[in-house]
Amino acid sequence: MANQTDYNDFLHKHRDVFRRFPLELVHGIPLMEPIAQQWAPIENFQARPDDLLLSTYPKAGTTWIQEIVSMIQHRGDPQKCDQAPIHQRIPFIDLFPPKPFPHGLDEAEVMPSPRTLKSHLPVPLLPPSFWEQNCKIIYVARNAKDNAVSYFHFHRMNKGMPEPGNWDEFLENFLMGKIAWGSWFDHVRGWWEAKERYQILYLFYEDMKEDPAREIRKVAQFLGLQLPDQVVNQIVQHTMFENMQVNPMTNYSSIPSLIFDQTVSPFMRKGTVGDWKEHFTAAQSKRFDDACLRLLGDSSLVFRTELKGERKLNFASKFNSDVSLVF
Repeated sequence: MANQTDYNDFLHKHRDVFRRFPLELVHGIPLMEPIAQQWAPIENFQARPDDLLLSTYPKAGTTWIQEIVSMIQHRGDPQKCDQAPIHQRIPFIDLFPPKPFPHGLDEAEVMPSPRTLKSHLPVPLLPPSFWEQNCKIIYVARNAKDNAVSYFHFHRMNKGMPEPGNWDEFLENFLMGKIAWGSWFDHVRGWWEAKERYQILYLFYEDMKEDPAREIRKVAQFLGLQLPDQVVNQIVQHTMFENMQVNPMTNYSSIPSLIFDQTVSPFMRKGTVGDWKEHFTAAQSKRFDDACLRLLGDSSLVFRTELKGERKLNFASKFNSDVSLVF
């Protein structure tokens, strides 16, 4: 589209193609119907050796890491990042809106190298070319409880996602992996294990909140860049939640309300660690703790659900391994 006004006009003209799409299974993993029905082009996507892939489970800090990487690539210059909304700068390769709207693959294929791309796909569904080309991948994981809360509110405001039901119903589906892009547990574990074999920088949302400068330096180093402290500080300030929340290049305000109804819930809602306490009952919290123990307890994954005075649970004796999970 020539500009945002043209895009909005085009979208309103074709608004009848948008609805809350049901889920379909792709190799046993639920995806939204338009994605599942166009699976072959996604699976056959040809990555390039210098591609950088940003991967997350939905609502785990995706836009945050996109803007951090964009700022690093532009050496801390916000004006270069502000030339276009984040979703135009970094194509979402597994997003397939209904025709006649362009999809992420179309946008990626016409981009010059080196490309930065976005995906929510779990390890088993990632196009094989990313592994074959040994592309660099940055993965961000967020604790299950906060991730579930954020994903619930995203379902509420995103009119292209399945109807979430009430909180209790959504939470049950989240625990069973019956939501778009599948099980959170399989997702975070699959990428954790893949980092032993490929060029993957695995970051934690909670670490990024605790010390953003430290994590920004990790990303820059992974990309082969050394940034002066002044530039790191500029990136920290630019990518603070409060600043991104009011930045039209990152807050998705460019997406019309017939798709993203931000009067229901803002795209960038709170960006905190521990908001789950405002939603979970004691019984629901225990169910999540039990699920993490059952599904992640024999791995070395560590998650935090609060940044101060967190409660540590050590399961080493149960699994005969040096494992510490933090819930």
